[in-house]
Amino acid sequence: MPTYDYECGACGHCFELFQPISEGARRKCPACGRLKLRRLIGAGAAVLFRGSGFYQTDYRSPEYERKAKAEKEGASSSKTDSSSSKKTDTTGDSGD
Repeated sequence: MPTYDYECGACGHCFELFQPISEGARRKCPACGRLKLRRLIGAGAAVLFRGSGFYQTDYRSPEYERKAKAEKEGASSSKTDSSSSKKTDTTGDSGD
């Protein structure tokens, strides 16, 4: 249930009210009793994450982890392959 801010147009009384979304806006001011109460437009509540935290990797499947590990190993082995293929031609054949 959200908290709504209200302000009376007659006496200026401001207050917050915790009420269900399905319930209509109040009209009668609790301070002066006039029907000049209006609900204020607020920024809304932010999403609050409490606890140790929520991470994208918390819900990874074992299959995803296996594929990521294989991909990482494949990438590291291709780096060593490319460094070994950079050997220079030492045959002495200059093509003359």
